[in-house]
Amino acid sequence: MMTTMTVQDLGLLEDVRVVHTVVPSPLGPITLVAHDGALSALLLPSSKYEAVQGPFGERADDEFDEVQTQLDEYFAGTRTEFDLPLHLVGTAFQVRVWEGLQRIPFGQTRSYGDLAAEIGLDPRTSSRAVGAANGRNRIAIVVPCHRVIGADGSLTGFAAGLDRKRFLLGHEAKGRPREHLLF
Repeated sequence: MMTTMTVQDLGLLEDVRVVHTVVPSPLGPITLVAHDGALSALLLPSSKYEAVQGPFGERADDEFDEVQTQLDEYFAGTRTEFDLPLHLVGTAFQVRVWEGLQRIPFGQTRSYGDLAAEIGLDPRTSSRAVGAANGRNRIAIVVPCHRVIGADGSLTGFAAGLDRKRFLLGHEAKGRPREHLLF
C-alpha cells in the first residue's frame, strides 16, 4: 500500500530535501524526483509538463533503488501495484483525482466520467476538471493516469504522448481478457 504525503504534511517546501536520478526504461530514460524520500515525480521523456515540474534537486542515484526495482518488476510483468511512499504536489482537488487514479486496477481503464463518479463527483459537470487534474499528474505509471481514456473508448491526452500511453495500456493488457478494457 502506498503512503501519500502532501505539501502540508511535509511543511514548508524550503525545509524539504529534493533529489533526483535518471533511470532506463522501455519508454526511454525516466527522471525520478523525491521530496524527503517520497517519490514526487516520475517524468517520461518528452513530457509536455517536464519544464514546469519544479526543481529536481541534487542527483542522488543511490536513493531510488526501491523505485527502480518496482519499475523493473512492472515492466517485466511481475508487478501490478506499486508500494512506494508518494509526495503528491497539487491542489486538494488534484490530489483527490490522483488518489482515485491509484484505485484503477492494473490492466483496466476508466473514462474521465467514470473516474469523476468513483471519487464522488457528478460526471456530467466534473469530467473536464478531472481530465485537467489527470493531465497534471507528476508521477506517471505509479499514479496511473495512462489508464484514463475518453468516454467513447478513444485514447486521449497523455503528457508524454499517445504512443507511450498506448504502450503502457498494451503492456498491462497482455494476457488479460478484453472485456476489462474500454478501448
